[in-house]
Amino acid sequence: MSALDWKKNTALFLGGQTLSLFGSMLTQFAIMWHITLATKSGAVMTLYVVVGVLPMFFMSPFGGVWADRFNRKRLINLADGGIAFVTLVTAVVFAAGCRELWLLFVCAAVRALGQGVHSPAVNAFIPQITPAEHLSKVNGINGSIQSCSMIAAPMASGALLTFVPLEMIFLIDVVTAAAGITVVCFLVKIPAASASATTPALSPASSSAPSSAPSPASSSAPVMAPAASGVDYFHDMREGFRYAFGQGFIKRLIIISIVFHIVLAPVAFLSPLQVARNFGGDVWRLTATEIAFSAGMTVGGIVIGFWGGFKNRIYSLALANALLGAGTMTLGLAGDFRLYVSVMLFLGLVLPLYNTPALVLFQTRVDPAYMGRVFGVFAMAGSLMLPAGMLLFGPLGDVVNIDWLMLASGGVMFLLAVPFVASKVLR
Repeated sequence: MSALDWKKNTALFLGGQTLSLFGSMLTQFAIMWHITLATKSGAVMTLYVVVGVLPMFFMSPFGGVWADRFNRKRLINLADGGIAFVTLVTAVVFAAGCRELWLLFVCAAVRALGQGVHSPAVNAFIPQITPAEHLSKVNGINGSIQSCSMIAAPMASGALLTFVPLEMIFLIDVVTAAAGITVVCFLVKIPAASASATTPALSPASSSAPSSAPSPASSSAPVMAPAASGVDYFHDMREGFRYAFGQGFIKRLIIISIVFHIVLAPVAFLSPLQVARNFGGDVWRLTATEIAFSAGMTVGGIVIGFWGGFKNRIYSLALANALLGAGTMTLGLAGDFRLYVSVMLFLGLVLPLYNTPALVLFQTRVDPAYMGRVFGVFAMAGSLMLPAGMLLFGPLGDVVNIDWLMLASGGVMFLLAVPFVASKVLR
């Protein structure tokens, strides 16, 4: 595929995903703020996070296997379509007059199941259509695009909640998902060489990973053979776990990521509650913090996309952990709303310095035949640890000042920079 072709192809794919993402963000913010302002309860927010994320934990391993077995583009569209269908049903039920909170929890749970299929497929599909030397730029730009959506989505969601019922926002999500699916389905092409290098790896006739696509990771541990059976998903799943945790580099990166996601929970899910309690429950305040964070991520994604971070990406991760930890601790000390918003802007600016290098490390060091399953393991770890963090911090948020929780979690996050620098395997 020529340079022009892969750039056009990748741009179309990212554009289609952005359309779908924008509608999803509208729905996510609308549900989260509706529950936050209606209950102002840390326990209820914890329950919402658990039912909205935990199903992804159970689905991600299957999603990873499917991403290695089947056409990833079709899998992405099927996941988007399933999520849109559930959202449409919820909108219809709400419009019919049944507006119970439990319906939002059910909707969030089913959407999380779809995300468990969608996430490994997308992360494995990007290196399939993008040259390896351009992955940092593409992932950085993709992060910026997503951040722009996260800037527009809370603004639009806050405005829409003021004038239209919740189910109308759900319908917008359905329309944007349909548009995104159309773009990806009919305009995005899979390079023939890329398809032939991955799809046969899990066919019944295959007995080993393709030798024509070695990865740096293959030098640190033997490559596990894919499943001999075309229907033994659990065998493939076990092989994916053996591959991921049989290599020192990938194993350490996943373990640190698990801890990182646990201590990220207060920033990710308790910051709206912290704002509502410390500064007031006005929608514009919640919108301002989300916009500041997303604006920072937009700029940070552009910077990391063109800079790429340090030559040794592990040092980028170490610096990001230290800065994110310091910023999170500052959230616990911010007594002024303007300072709080400024810190959220800073955190958004730094987060791509962690996300993009970590993603590229997986995309470049994992054997292509195991790409989907490793990302399934990665998504599984993240989807479990965020609810686990909320199970710890959420109930504490009702008995302990959230400011103290920010200080504690930020301190742990800061210390996570140490293993990145101290570990010879990671360096």
